[in-house]
Amino acid sequence: MTDRQTQIKLTNTKTRHKDVFVPIDPDNVRMYVCGPTVYDRAHIGNARPVIVFDVLYRLLRHVYGADHVTYVRNFTDVDDKINAKAAETGRSIREITDETMQWYLDDMRAVGALDPDKMPRATEYIGAMITMIEGLVESGHAYVAEGHVLFAVESYKDYGKLSGRSIDDMIAGARVEVAPYKRNPMDFVLWKPSSEGQPGWDSPWGYGRPGWHIECSAMSYELLGETFDIHGGGNDLMFPHHENEIAQSCCAHDGAGFANYWLHNEMLQVEGKKMSKSLGNFFTVRDLLDGHDGQAPVPGEVIRFVFLSTHYRKPMDWTAEKAKEAENTLRYWMDLTWELEPTAEESFTPETKLVDALSADLNTHLALTYLRSLHNQPQKLLDNARFMGFLSDEARQKRREIESAIPHGSGRGGSEVLAKLAVELDALRNAAKLSKDFAPVDALKTALLEAGVEVRMSKTGVELEAGPKFDASKLEGLL
Repeated sequence: MTDRQTQIKLTNTKTRHKDVFVPIDPDNVRMYVCGPTVYDRAHIGNARPVIVFDVLYRLLRHVYGADHVTYVRNFTDVDDKINAKAAETGRSIREITDETMQWYLDDMRAVGALDPDKMPRATEYIGAMITMIEGLVESGHAYVAEGHVLFAVESYKDYGKLSGRSIDDMIAGARVEVAPYKRNPMDFVLWKPSSEGQPGWDSPWGYGRPGWHIECSAMSYELLGETFDIHGGGNDLMFPHHENEIAQSCCAHDGAGFANYWLHNEMLQVEGKKMSKSLGNFFTVRDLLDGHDGQAPVPGEVIRFVFLSTHYRKPMDWTAEKAKEAENTLRYWMDLTWELEPTAEESFTPETKLVDALSADLNTHLALTYLRSLHNQPQKLLDNARFMGFLSDEARQKRREIESAIPHGSGRGGSEVLAKLAVELDALRNAAKLSKDFAPVDALKTALLEAGVEVRMSKTGVELEAGPKFDASKLEGLL
């Protein structure tokens, strides 16, 4: 069921404002998100834009109808890193990219992301790239030099507008490739020659391969048109990648605006530090899913929950504590909804408060707070959590497998009870923030203290621990 009366507001990097989203054509809403370069496993930072724009995709499908939204996310399968991987391993480029693309899809599906409507490979659009480059050369926006074709940034007066930088500032602050054939240090490669052993295609400028930036411009044009609605990605791509996309696309299609709304997510840290291999805090999505360095596996829905607990435009800190809290919450939700069947998708309409939260610049933190408040309405909790990508059929099946492996009659330990009560208390607290009625919170907290439970409440959640005078019998009836 659609809801086209909903007003969506999105922070548009292009305007520096939170703009009301007005699609070019409500019957043909179009979104493009930069995808991965497929030479290795996706690290957890790569998953953030996937999860963020998956939520936006779900919202757009609800508002405009699933048949009226087209979401494109590309695969870059021609790149020097891929070439290096092939040389290092002795495997073919196609074999490496096929395998890595499947890894990526498996990992992103595991964190609850829907597949985009179209997932083009760059190598399938080489002809379109050559055509676009030819047009740029003919119009004077690009030039040929020593087998290369370069875009002339000075030919586009708005270059730097997206990132808010002048060309002089960009030259001073960027690592630009110094090459004698460049007219301007900021000019970037559209086409470059390939040597023997490197992938390449015949072109008017000789045997070679495309530069990185032209790929997205050509693919978005072929699949979404000269101008489309939303372009997304991490803010690390704003310059130079997105800046270059805009320049070459607007110059290739005179008068077209390329993307009307630009959305950028912030970066990810691990335990308060920038993720890097040198710090030993670099790991892939698959590392988390399978367990790494002696750590227990982290379910995909837990990864998704942690990511959505922070607004997409704020830096996100992945911590073991957040993952534990998320796992407790999702286990509690599963317990509450275990005996229920999800409402059929065609009959389900998400709650207005949930849609309103997501429509307010994807306020996923508020959306999760609202889901917590539904703990006493398990059917609504189940259906609305599934709308957000939680309590999926896959997660429920895994739960069945776990339950079937537990011997009949085996009890649940006190630690599990406390974990559930911690989630319950946190849910009551979040509901109280909306209702302003804190009596249920105080009542449960008092009962816990009387049972000898140490209660610690903070901004990040609730933690319960059995104290010296803990009496498990006094917890009966609290769940």
